[in-house]
Amino acid sequence: MRFLTRAPRQGRKRCGDVLRCRFLLGLAFAAAACGPAQESPRPAAASGAELEFSGSWSGLGSRHTIPLGAGRFGSIVDLKGTMLLTGPGRPGVGFQSEVIGLTDSATGFQGRSVWTDERGDQVYSELRGEGTAAKNRIAGTILSGTGRYAGVTGSYEFSWQWVMEGEDGAVHGRAVDLKGRVQPGPAAGGSTR
Repeated sequence: MRFLTRAPRQGRKRCGDVLRCRFLLGLAFAAAACGPAQESPRPAAASGAELEFSGSWSGLGSRHTIPLGAGRFGSIVDLKGTMLLTGPGRPGVGFQSEVIGLTDSATGFQGRSVWTDERGDQVYSELRGEGTAAKNRIAGTILSGTGRYAGVTGSYEFSWQWVMEGEDGAVHGRAVDLKGRVQPGPAAGGSTR
């Protein structure tokens, strides 16, 4: 009878030790996970060097169009969406993007864009392009930014493709062949990410 009562007590002690060790091990992993995030190394730009990037951009929003006679029309667009960039010279990985613009089917497109990253830092650019169905190549000029993008300059280009257009003016579109170059500003310390 004593043998039966001792065996469970020893088993309980071992089980308690194992549970305690597992708890402490889990606590150590949790503490390590709560430490400061390590950023991946950033490419340094040589003084005056531009770095290349490419990516994808899609947006949802509205377009209001008015006729201007003889097959000519004007439109105001307001889009919000997501931009994901690739390449070692990208200014960042992902951005929320906003675009406002005016299209005249005879003279082309003019617009402004702001990209906002996960930290709230922003990149500002102006957009110009042909803006017609046959020729819709758009060029962007990066003007500057805030935070880690302060002083950044560069350019990018893409073709815009309307994916869906509703009767109420709701639109969904995406950029095709998005490519660009950036030159980091002094705030980035020679880095673009």
